[in-house]
Amino acid sequence: MMIHGGGHGWWSFLHHDESEDRPTVSRALLRRVLAWGWPYRWSLVAMLGCILGSTLFGLVPPLLYRDLIDYTLPNRDFGRLNLLALGMIGIPLVNGLLGVVQRYFSSRVGEGVIFDLRCALFQHLQRMPLRFFTHTRTGELMSRLNNDVVGAQQAVNNTIISVVSNVVTVALTLTIMLSLEWRLTLLAVGILPLFMLPVRRVGTVLRQLSREAMSVNAQMSALMNETLNVSGALLVKLFGRAPDENRRFAERAARVRDIGVRQAFVGRWFFLILSLVSAAGTAVVFWIGGQLVLRGEFTAGTIIAFGAYLTQLYGPISSLANARVEFVTSLVSFERVFEVLDLPIEVGDRPRAQPLEQTRGHVRFEDVSFSYQPDDGIPIARLGEVTRWGRRGGEPPPLTLPEDIARLRQERPADHGERRWALQDVSFEIRPGQLAALVGPSGAGKTTVTYLLPRLYDPTDGRITIDGHDLRDLSLQSLSRQIGMVTQECYLFHDTIRANLRYARPEATDAELEAACGAAHIHEFIAGLPDGYDTIVGERGYRLSGGEKQRVAIARVILKDPRILVLDEATSHLDSQSEALIQAALTEVMRGRTSLVIAHRLSTILAADVILVLSQGRLVEQGTHEELLARGGLYARLYETQFRPRVGPRAAHVRPG
Repeated sequence: MMIHGGGHGWWSFLHHDESEDRPTVSRALLRRVLAWGWPYRWSLVAMLGCILGSTLFGLVPPLLYRDLIDYTLPNRDFGRLNLLALGMIGIPLVNGLLGVVQRYFSSRVGEGVIFDLRCALFQHLQRMPLRFFTHTRTGELMSRLNNDVVGAQQAVNNTIISVVSNVVTVALTLTIMLSLEWRLTLLAVGILPLFMLPVRRVGTVLRQLSREAMSVNAQMSALMNETLNVSGALLVKLFGRAPDENRRFAERAARVRDIGVRQAFVGRWFFLILSLVSAAGTAVVFWIGGQLVLRGEFTAGTIIAFGAYLTQLYGPISSLANARVEFVTSLVSFERVFEVLDLPIEVGDRPRAQPLEQTRGHVRFEDVSFSYQPDDGIPIARLGEVTRWGRRGGEPPPLTLPEDIARLRQERPADHGERRWALQDVSFEIRPGQLAALVGPSGAGKTTVTYLLPRLYDPTDGRITIDGHDLRDLSLQSLSRQIGMVTQECYLFHDTIRANLRYARPEATDAELEAACGAAHIHEFIAGLPDGYDTIVGERGYRLSGGEKQRVAIARVILKDPRILVLDEATSHLDSQSEALIQAALTEVMRGRTSLVIAHRLSTILAADVILVLSQGRLVEQGTHEELLARGGLYARLYETQFRPRVGPRAAHVRPG
């Protein structure tokens, strides 16, 4: 996916050939992974100290066995036997306590890293433009925040600890084995290359399967998110598509199942091979070592101790061979997390962005053009489902790494001649306190204008100013404080009415909440509910009617008290009483504010100081109602076909102010 605006692009995961993957670790990726552990370096040091101590204590028991067989029992030394017995109890106890401490520090590191990654992902996604969310499935994002971050945690919590402890164990074990019998040690080491043979092939296969598993899990999560929310469930029921959705889910769940089976099967074969190699090495060493014992070249206790050390050698070596596979596989999780973290911010604060502390509300659009298409010619697609040029239909391709992007951008040059403009060369001015009404046929660009003013998008060309300040020179946070917006779809969180209202201003008092709701003509309704302002509104506010949700949304904007108001006056689907209440609430909220309204009612148009008439992305007319009627242009035709038939008792208007 690539979205471009203002000279900066962001993209997501173009097609990538999984057969090119190799179980290798790039230095840049490894450095980046280690950087996330750097804040926990002292916990890592303590953890490594516990690993070293635990490994040292774990190497002592074979020496106790040797002493028992070669010295204590032949000499009938009861005192030494007592000490050996105490040692055999004390060493596992100390070793276990060290393991507990090590687990504490390792969990601090692992859980800390997963916390940092999740927060970083969430914060980065909060800064992504609206365009990103209109082309990305929510389920895909949930998969990145949950499954992939947990996979990254496993790399820190398990794989890295396993690698460190096994490296220490192998090094110390080899040192002791050399001191016991160097010939058998060389024989044991000669078996080691056999452990490496299956690693390369199995590592490649498991890495591919791991990436594919994450992709199909994300697709299944996306389907669940789309169909198990209120809107999705309602749509499924209304069209009677439950059997079809069950089939779609079963297909995706089956892919998850099949990938899991393949992973388990390949992993089991891998461990079988390693176990056979380990058993063969142990058998060879015991066979030759047994002959040397029979010849009297060293004691039986030595071969027993040596056999115990073989287990401690081959076990960690098997784990190290597998750890390499696990580590490069777990890096897939880091790669998927970093893919999101590396998405550039299209709409963000400039280095020295100015705060907009006080504003009069003087708005200007200066030759503004805007296109929802990227400048680079790379097609937009949903997260995890980006396709190559010309690809249509079929299953989404696997996710990719960002390094392919530059190459793919060169395969197809940008063709700006095919660009579809939502707005072209739009210029107008709204003076402080004025009401501007946007009118025009469907698809004229009215909603796009309302999205550009609060800077949900940046213009492709031209600029927008408030009190002479280019919006791109202002901080987003301060701009948000000065602009209030009521959209056609009034979204409410699954929380209380009080919490939804305070989303606009958390520090607002109960009296201020009630005053805002009174102005929005919704206070009496809320007060009449059994739980009043503590009533849960349900998913997306579905427990409220459309008119009630809109009035709560208007009360939320009144509580915010912005200087500039942007709203979509969509009331055609409401009953007469709800529409009248909302119109009264809107008259209250627009009073004394600069207002930009997508007007659907003649009363709003007649009250407007300036009417902006859009058609196919261009501003074709602007002026007052009387001026535009006199011109006999598009506005006059719209008035005759859309607005004039509605003239009646409710068309009477009161100018807010």
